[in-house]
Amino acid sequence: MGTGLSRKILGGVMGQFFRDRLRRLRDRLASSPRFQRLAAAHPLTRAAARRRARAMLDLCAGFVYSQVLLACVKLKLLELLLEQPRDLDEIAQKLELSTDAAARLLDAAASLGLVERRGKGRFGLGDLGAALVGNEAALSLVAHQPMLYADLADPVALLRGDESAEPRLAEYWPYSGAENPAELTGEEVAPYSALMAASQPLVAQELLDVYPIRRHKTLLDVGGGEGAFLAAAAARAPRLQLMLFDLPAVVERARARLDAAGLSKRTSFFSGDFLADPLPKGADVITLIRIVHDHDDASALELLRNVRRALPRDGTLLIVEAMSGVEGAEPLDAYYGFYTLAMGRGEPRTVAELQKLAKKAGFGRFRLLNNPMPVVASILVARPDPDYHGP
Repeated sequence: MGTGLSRKILGGVMGQFFRDRLRRLRDRLASSPRFQRLAAAHPLTRAAARRRARAMLDLCAGFVYSQVLLACVKLKLLELLLEQPRDLDEIAQKLELSTDAAARLLDAAASLGLVERRGKGRFGLGDLGAALVGNEAALSLVAHQPMLYADLADPVALLRGDESAEPRLAEYWPYSGAENPAELTGEEVAPYSALMAASQPLVAQELLDVYPIRRHKTLLDVGGGEGAFLAAAAARAPRLQLMLFDLPAVVERARARLDAAGLSKRTSFFSGDFLADPLPKGADVITLIRIVHDHDDASALELLRNVRRALPRDGTLLIVEAMSGVEGAEPLDAYYGFYTLAMGRGEPRTVAELQKLAKKAGFGRFRLLNNPMPVVASILVARPDPDYHGP
């Protein structure tokens, strides 16, 4: 080993040693009640101490916040206030609540920015409520949350894989535990297919606003559900030919939706299991939208290899999903980490981890797009490696 390399390694070890010591000192200070009192009282540190206290409150009360939001959505309080501001008694009557219960809900919702007070005893929409009420995709996701909340009632049991825990999400997404997903019935796929279709506009807008889908001739959406994304892409690119691949029962739902949208003549439908069956060729761009993070590494790699075999050498793969560690979307690690745990498989991955898997599958050039709302999804563009001669 050369002297220069040895010094570099030693320097790295020593640097890590001193960084760890500084962080331990910081941790001891931050955990000291006396230091916390001093920080809260001192003019130079008071603002930071208050921000930290507020963040701690949000962590402790986050579940209550989400339940307040769920109550507003289930009772259609936001839609009621969208029509016009109303007084407490009228709101209580419309929601079929007692005056005291309605007041409690309105006070909680006002503290979260969902509603706002408009004078004595009157309420209208708050900033967050106004942004949410017209967003059907977001509302559908909020209404879906009770199953996740139930699975998280004992997070330690969930983490330990306690057999006494019965995750509801695993039943909601039946393909996650099915031996042969292609045999699922229309009744079994209907709930999750409807949710994906309802929430897809959020993700479709993120992709189509930053990626020029018009440059392509044919788009294949793998795991394309009921065709909501294909419909959105078709509206942006009138000459784009469409292909959809999903489980047989899901494809039938997609066929009905796209036929009603007048897109059946532009669309070719293919059914099967994308982990076991070959994907159709002919598309110059393939999309995996909220698909990869549903699978463990081995399954994700097989899926990506399947996509690579279906793409031409100059084709494009678009991976669109929540990605770990992306600036502006950091809390998604907590949400999707536990969501996929309750679901029974999958995990959120960093961009680097996705690229590593894609490289093994035969992709070699990558670009992370700068889309407006990475909290909704991030977009990784991948190109086939022309020198790849894999399995």
